[in-house]
Amino acid sequence: MEHYTNFISFLIIFVIYSVSGQSFDNSQEFASSSSLNELYKIEGKVYSVDGSGPSEQFLVGTKIIVNYGQYYGFLKSDGSFEITNIPPGSYVVEVSNADYFYDSIRVDVNSRGKIRARKTNYIQTTEVIQLAYPLKFKSKAPFKYFQIRESWKITDFIFNPMVLMMVLPLLFIMIAPKIINPQDMETQRELQNLQGSELPEISEVMANMFGKKPLSQQQQQQLQQLKIGNKQKKKQ
Repeated sequence: MEHYTNFISFLIIFVIYSVSGQSFDNSQEFASSSSLNELYKIEGKVYSVDGSGPSEQFLVGTKIIVNYGQYYGFLKSDGSFEITNIPPGSYVVEVSNADYFYDSIRVDVNSRGKIRARKTNYIQTTEVIQLAYPLKFKSKAPFKYFQIRESWKITDFIFNPMVLMMVLPLLFIMIAPKIINPQDMETQRELQNLQGSELPEISEVMANMFGKKPLSQQQQQQLQQLKIGNKQKKKQ
């Protein structure tokens, strides 16, 4: 009788253990499958520069890039987008457009599905500037592939260093006598001497530039003496 009761108790324990083990395996499989199925989506909208509705060319030429090409997305007719099947993690969302420049946004998705957006800062990584979610991308400026040729301006001529070096001394010489007290005669005489010494006549300047240099007084006297000597020899 005792052997029979022991056998029954052993059989009951075996059945309970097998059932509990199977339920534990099923719970693990369910947990693993549920953790794998926890995928989320990133939503946002891209605005054009003028604030109006996006054109067809803008929609076709714009692409959403996540983590430098790990995920891709495209715009809807109203400029919004959805990137699905995103597991928990940290992602960098960028707008790729050939005509306009957009700042990238970092998006953090936790295991509970809470999404937080913040401004990307590659220099100060510890600085956190939170942004609104769903994401809003606004263009800062259009791309400039070519530099516009500058037109000629009168200021370019006026502020030329060579022109300033020529004009400023003349202005100083013309204005300085009017600023000085008229009773100070000695200063005026010095300025007049300065004007006479530093500003040669235009004829002398042109002769020095395009003609021969004028002879000094000593050379002129020697030349006259030679001419007189030649005349006296001819008379003899």
